[in-house]
Amino acid sequence: MPCRRALFCLTLLAAPVVDARADDRRRREEQQRARRALAEGRIRPLAEILALVQPQLGGEVIGVELDEEDGTFVYEIKVLTPRGRRLEYEVDAATGHILKVDD
Repeated sequence: MPCRRALFCLTLLAAPVVDARADDRRRREEQQRARRALAEGRIRPLAEILALVQPQLGGEVIGVELDEEDGTFVYEIKVLTPRGRRLEYEVDAATGHILKVDD
């Protein structure tokens, strides 16, 4: 019985390592997809997108993520307004058009 408990405990301890490796692999794959999309001209560099939308944001950019939604790349730009409000803009990564604004 103690041997089973030890084996069970080792399994529990190994689970986060496996999850971390899967997360790392998923991140690398996402980065490779984004680099390919940029190299193929399917998305624009973040600097260009920010230059286009910055005047419309009304605050300071505090975070950016690049997501793929239904085959379309979208920059999620998080903004902190001067009044302390946090907004999230979804911007088409190919065109720079603002698709959606969430509070």
